[in-house]
Amino acid sequence: MDALHAAGIHFAEVLQSGPRWMEDVWLTVTSSADPKCIFTICFPLAYFLDRKVGVAVLWVGLLAEWLNVVCKWFLFGERPFWWIHESGFGSGQQLTVRQFPVSCETGPGSPSGHCMITGAALWPLVSALTALASRHSKSLLLKLIPFTAYMLLLVAVGLSRVYVLAHFPHQVLSGIVAGAVLGWGLQARTPITRSMGFFAVTSLGLLLGSIALHGLMIAAGVDIDWSIRLATTWCKDPSWLRLDTRPFASICRVAGSALGLGLAAGDPKHWDKPLPPRQRAACAVLALAAVRGLQHIPQPQQVTLWYTSSFIKYAAGPGLVAVLLPRIARAITRPQSRPHAQ
Repeated sequence: MDALHAAGIHFAEVLQSGPRWMEDVWLTVTSSADPKCIFTICFPLAYFLDRKVGVAVLWVGLLAEWLNVVCKWFLFGERPFWWIHESGFGSGQQLTVRQFPVSCETGPGSPSGHCMITGAALWPLVSALTALASRHSKSLLLKLIPFTAYMLLLVAVGLSRVYVLAHFPHQVLSGIVAGAVLGWGLQARTPITRSMGFFAVTSLGLLLGSIALHGLMIAAGVDIDWSIRLATTWCKDPSWLRLDTRPFASICRVAGSALGLGLAAGDPKHWDKPLPPRQRAACAVLALAAVRGLQHIPQPQQVTLWYTSSFIKYAAGPGLVAVLLPRIARAITRPQSRPHAQ
C-alpha cells in the first residue's frame, strides 16, 4: 500500500508542476463538485427540469453520501496531505507538492466522496437527458453526449482531488466506480409516491444508525476519529479546517435532506399540475438564490449547535424548493376572477 501511496504523491507532484493557470481550474472544479452542491445546486435545477428527476437526484445523493461515510469509517483511507508526514515519505526526498485551503478534509480518504456522491447523484439526471435526446433524435452522437460529459466531469473531479492532495488516485477511481454503480442501481428505486412518514422514518434511521455504528466501533476499541487528529496535526493552516468536512456533518446533511425530501416528494396535489416553462425557469433561479441564502445564514460555533443548525438548513431546503416557491409562483400568476355584475 505504501508503494501505491508513493506513486499517488508523485502523480500529484506532476499535476502541480503544470501551468500556473491550471491551479485556478483545478480549485474551481474541486469546489464545484463538493457534495454540498448536490443539495444546493443540482437538486433545485433538476427539480424544475423534471420533478421526478429532481427527487431522484436528491434521494440517490443522500444515500450515496451516507454510504460514503460508512465506507470511510471501515476502510481507514489515508489522505496525501497527512500521509506524507506520517509515513516519513516527505523527509526522505525533496517534494514540491503543496496544500490548499480545500486540502484539509478531516474524514478518512477512501473512497473519494466528491467522486462517489457526484457520480451517483448525477446519474438520474444524465439518464433523463439521454432519454430526452433519444426521443428527439436518432443521432448516436447526440445520445452519447450526456454520458460523455458525465465521465469527463468525473475524471476532472478526480484529477482535481489528487491535485489538492485530498485523495490518492486509487481512492478517486474507487469513488467513480462506486458512484456510477450506486446511481445505476438506485435511480429506479426512488420513493416518488411515499408519504412524509416514510421520509421521517428514513431520516431518523440514517441518523440513529450512524450514531449507533459510531458507538459500536468505539466500544470495540476502534479509534474512529483518528483522521480528525491527523488532519489537525498536519494541516498547514488551522483556519483551513472546517466542521463541514467532518463525517458527522455529512450525516446531519443526509438526515436533514431525507426529512426535507418528504416535502419534495410527498406533496402530490401539485404533481399533475406542472408549472409552465417560464415559471419553472424563474423558480429555478429563485430556488438557487434562496438555497444559497439559506446556506449563508451564520451558524453557532459550538459543535452540537452547529450540527443541529446544519440539520435544520438541509431539512428546510427541499421544502423551500419544492413547496414554497411553486406555490408562490402559482399564486402570483393565478388569474383574477371578474366581479359579478350587479
